Amino acid sequence: MIGITSYGAYVPYLRMPLSAAAGGGKSDGPSPEKAVAYWDEDAVTMAVAAASACLKGIDRASVEAVVFASTSYAFKEKQAAAIVARALDLRRDVLTSDLGDSLRSATTALRAAADMVKAGSAKRVLVATGEMRQAAPRSPLETNLGDAGAAFLVGAEDVAASLAAAHTVNDEIIDVWRADGDRFVHAWEDRFVVDHGYRHNVREVVKGLLERAGLAAKDVTRAVVYGPDARSHGAVVKELGFRPEQVQDALFGRVGNAGAAFTPLLLTAALEQAQPGERLLVAGYGDGADALLFEVGPAIEKLRDRRGVKWHLERRGELASYDKYLRMRNFVATEHDRRGGAGISATIHFRERDQDLTLLGLRCRKCGTTQYPSQRVCFTCYAKDDFDKVRLSDKIGRVLSFTFDNFAGSPDPPLVATMTEVEGARLYIQMTDVNPREVKLDLPVELTFRKIHEAGGTPNYYWKVTPARELMK
Repeated sequence: MIGITSYGAYVPYLRMPLSAAAGGGKSDGPSPEKAVAYWDEDAVTMAVAAASACLKGIDRASVEAVVFASTSYAFKEKQAAAIVARALDLRRDVLTSDLGDSLRSATTALRAAADMVKAGSAKRVLVATGEMRQAAPRSPLETNLGDAGAAFLVGAEDVAASLAAAHTVNDEIIDVWRADGDRFVHAWEDRFVVDHGYRHNVREVVKGLLERAGLAAKDVTRAVVYGPDARSHGAVVKELGFRPEQVQDALFGRVGNAGAAFTPLLLTAALEQAQPGERLLVAGYGDGADALLFEVGPAIEKLRDRRGVKWHLERRGELASYDKYLRMRNFVATEHDRRGGAGISATIHFRERDQDLTLLGLRCRKCGTTQYPSQRVCFTCYAKDDFDKVRLSDKIGRVLSFTFDNFAGSPDPPLVATMTEVEGARLYIQMTDVNPREVKLDLPVELTFRKIHEAGGTPNYYWKVTPARELMK
């Protein structure tokens, strides 16, 4: 059997009420909303967050390939999978590859990962996806799009959901697109997009998969189906013969359409509640459609501690205003881009990758003291050049001191700067996804991969801390 051996999800902490885009303010109670990435997040940081959850308790040296899928990656000529691998402290010889330019790139990546394992070119393949697509402010498309990430580990051992069948159709259609240099996603007339693109292709690929597997719609436990919007999604699953209780909640009004990460995010939600013996049908869309059939095995029980969609939906904060959203996206003219900074040189970036991207500290072999950043002499026992590298990014820390900076370059002041202790090492590090009223001494925090600067068209990544909310209860 070959299939999914682990999974992880990521939904940004912030939510924006859909009414805000129409000129309203904060909601007085439960109302439709969408997930909004913070100003220091992007497709890569969300993929890293999801992958970190996916790899919980797994030997990272066992990962032999990384495939990153997205349509909103910042660079046009620089591999995202290499950044993901570095941030996760994976092996130097791990195979890395990007898949993009299509909303179904992540479902294609899942199938490609299974083929890699089947062919013997890699025993364990990490598929990571993140998406932060931009729609023009106050456009109809804006209320549908949300931000999220998901990740899967694909292999042939301890398989929780084996890939039983797959089917693909491709189609050349200009329905939703973004040309090189375009800031915003474009879409043709809604009825054309839905009828000739989405409905036609998804119905064809799902029916083709069921025929290939010798099954009927009633034989599927749960249908995980892409949808451009709630109404179109509901119509298609009904046309395919799925009963409401068979259909995975598409999270419209809670997360939104997360592009290439949308179907994978729904799949992680389905896996969270899946039981051995169930069948999961997964359908992704974009210039055609992919359909995958998974059969859930007993190993799914070992993954109940994964940080999935349910955890992220319960962890939320509401965006204060639509104007703040516009500032975070740099959609309004200001005296300067407050997300930016001076940046760093490529030479410094290369030299300090272990510290900046992987967040590796040093542990003294003589006295066991952990220190960061790297240096040659232990500040406790003064031993020289006698250290082991230790990964700090997956550890829990505590805040030793903090300050609020209202003058730093942030679209959401104040910027929270902290001195945080992690494994005995002291890090001067920013805090993100936090209300200033939550910040206190000894606050338990976890590390999260974010953008630290964005200048000259080059995002520079580093780590920040965010409250470890499950430890605060």
